[in-house]
Amino acid sequence: MRKRASGILLHVTSLPSLYGIGDFGSGAFRFIDFLSQAKQSYWQILPLNAMNSAFDTSPYHIVSAFANNKLLISPELLAQEGLLNKADLESMPKFPQDRVNYRAVIIYKKNLFRKAFENFKKRKADYEFEKFCTENSSWLEDFAIFMALKTHFKGRVWSEWPVELRDRQPEAIQSLKKDLHDEIEMHRFLQYVFIKQWLLLKSYCHGKGIRIIGDMPIYVDYDSADCWTCPDIFKLDKNKRPYAVSGVPPDYFSKTGQLWGNPLYRWDVLKKEGYGWWIRRIENDIKLYDIARIDHFRGFVGYWEVPSKAKTAVKGKWVKAPALDFFNQLNKRFRRLPIIAEDLGFITPDVKKVMEYFAFPGMKVLLFAFGKNDPMHPYLPHTYNKNCVVYTGTHDNNTVRGWLKKEAKHEDKRRVFRYLGRKVSGQEIHWEFIRLAMLSVANTVIIPMQDFLGLGEWARMNRPATSKGNWQWRLLPEQLSPALKDRLLEITRTYGRT
Repeated sequence: MRKRASGILLHVTSLPSLYGIGDFGSGAFRFIDFLSQAKQSYWQILPLNAMNSAFDTSPYHIVSAFANNKLLISPELLAQEGLLNKADLESMPKFPQDRVNYRAVIIYKKNLFRKAFENFKKRKADYEFEKFCTENSSWLEDFAIFMALKTHFKGRVWSEWPVELRDRQPEAIQSLKKDLHDEIEMHRFLQYVFIKQWLLLKSYCHGKGIRIIGDMPIYVDYDSADCWTCPDIFKLDKNKRPYAVSGVPPDYFSKTGQLWGNPLYRWDVLKKEGYGWWIRRIENDIKLYDIARIDHFRGFVGYWEVPSKAKTAVKGKWVKAPALDFFNQLNKRFRRLPIIAEDLGFITPDVKKVMEYFAFPGMKVLLFAFGKNDPMHPYLPHTYNKNCVVYTGTHDNNTVRGWLKKEAKHEDKRRVFRYLGRKVSGQEIHWEFIRLAMLSVANTVIIPMQDFLGLGEWARMNRPATSKGNWQWRLLPEQLSPALKDRLLEITRTYGRT
């Protein structure tokens, strides 16, 4: 990320597709063509991990740090491979094009995946499948068993399973593996299909000169394969329940902070074990992405620990983590660490020190630049250095147009117009913010697709501290218009980012 370049933030779920949710099919390839024609260098996405649907299908609530979201598998590509037939694809509900109806998609795709798996079983031994299972044996078998047991126990949290299964007693696991063999194999199959389709798409990106920026949630959910298989690295009590959970103190988004509820890491145990779990996780993500944005990076330096029985995050405390030792160990293991540090919110000098020491680029968000009358505000473009990534907003923010209309106070608007040198209407404000990002000295600019389209508040991806109605927005095929491509190409060339 040392050269001037730009890209688009658009999660896979938001891509055009006939099947109710964005996937790795033809809509994804057309989007990559659009990026290439507009001379963009990056495609940034949200986490690909398998999600915990109990949390409104947030991609940041994950049931595995290693397994991926089967809903992103393309039925179209399954049919091309002969695992589904034409009739299978035609008998589907009428899905909305501009939103994801997760409940309908989950039901529909579950049936498709079962048909594809049954067809796969009829084939001769698949060398590539067996190779995938062997190469990913450190997590795949445990994940498949975990998911099969979740189904078997009707979604109950793993700590509520019979003690012999909660504690992973070998005899109990072996016995159920026989009974649940087909279910376990289907989960292994779906992970194989996911990787096969994703790597095909990634290769197409590289062929077009586009690199993928992925997103790594720092935490996993309590009800996850990781907590079940590695309880010793999490802050769990004798009954294997969390006694301390994650969150952040009161901030821009919430007066009571954000209570995420994820179990926290026992960094003393991780350090003693040589950070093996994290090394495997980084290795896995480097295969998926070219660059990883680490969500809540400050958690590696110090994290907000909240008692598990607390109702809000207010009564938490800061606890130090061994960031320097951790990243030094990673540097010994990997030739390079392609990391973007999400350094938004309350960032202390020790976090900045770690970022500077390892030269990790941080984030600058233009929507945060005008809340104070400070000519040297760190998010104003004239204060940037080259080693940062500039966004108009992130998945957690309103769109630029929505912000101006619904959130910006009179003084905020006055500061925006003063900075721009003129008053700007709501119909053109998004392009002015894009221009500010593009002309800045920062090497990298990433703009949410919604802002390129000039969409309002209804198109935002997520509202922090809320649990309903998020992660649903979708791009319509016709919105990738020649006119938009030409305007994006022009501004990219004007500011030397091709």
